[in-house]
Amino acid sequence: MAPVLSTGLYPETQPWRTHAIEVPHGHVLHVEESGDPAGICAVVLHGGPGSGTSPLLRRFFDPARYRVIGIDQRGAGRSRPRGATANNRTEHLLDDLRLVRERLEAPRWLVVGGSWGATLALAHAAFEPQAVAALLLRAVFLPQAGDIEDFFQDTTARAPDAWARFASAVPPDHRHDMLAYLAQGLQEPVTGSDADLPRRLAFAWWQWERTLAGGQPLSSAEPQPDRETLDALVDRYRVQSHYLLHRCWLDSPPLLDRLDVLPEVPTLLLHSRDDRICRPEGAQAVHERIAHSQLRWVNGAGHDPSHPAMASAMVAALDSYAAHGHFGSEPMP
Repeated sequence: MAPVLSTGLYPETQPWRTHAIEVPHGHVLHVEESGDPAGICAVVLHGGPGSGTSPLLRRFFDPARYRVIGIDQRGAGRSRPRGATANNRTEHLLDDLRLVRERLEAPRWLVVGGSWGATLALAHAAFEPQAVAALLLRAVFLPQAGDIEDFFQDTTARAPDAWARFASAVPPDHRHDMLAYLAQGLQEPVTGSDADLPRRLAFAWWQWERTLAGGQPLSSAEPQPDRETLDALVDRYRVQSHYLLHRCWLDSPPLLDRLDVLPEVPTLLLHSRDDRICRPEGAQAVHERIAHSQLRWVNGAGHDPSHPAMASAMVAALDSYAAHGHFGSEPMP
């Protein structure tokens, strides 16, 4: 067993193998394997959509006990073409998971996802229940109209000053439908006087998201990231807006109505009551639809996966699963 650091996370480890896996429609997925090649097989599903996997996500796992598979979804991270929305829908991601699992010879795996990754984990479990050994879902997101509109309209006045900065990136006559304007503005190519529009919109979105995720307003004087980082944000939010415009193709039938076919495997939801991006009511609704699931509230973590409380909760759940084959039975306070 590897030591846990004071941050509550396991030390950083490098992947021992990477793959460039070709999938249909010209997409090439970046896939990493880390930890113990003979360990418990787990797949990590990143958020967004469009964010890409990160070293943080594998630090929840004991590298001496887990074989961790990280996948950059279509259009995300180091998958190619980055930022592409053509032939990029939830149904394609589900087919990709099956292909990756078969390619890497993983008949069943523990599925771990946060935010959109938790949503995709649920869809995957409904699509291929025989492939899922267990589910660990952090800050689950329900792609319902109200949840999406709430993020872009700030109907609850969560951070008025930050909201005003976000809204100022959009012309007043488009603020009634921010998402539609952002989705259009993030498309390529943009020329002439609006050439920097995608970067301005991506920066505004990023600032608003960070404010809600961490619970603290960002300074209005915060400098912009460098051009390379901004271009990556444009690609990320182009994919995300594409998915959100279509409610992630999980509204007919709604995701909640698909959960009856989930396998009866260990299933744990971790959620913070002060999460201002993914509503706590969504986690409660998912828990009520999955009779065998557990829901544990993680106080004060917001939507931040690196918050010490959330990091400790994730590590404790995965340590329990590695040792006992379940996530433990004691609810968190």
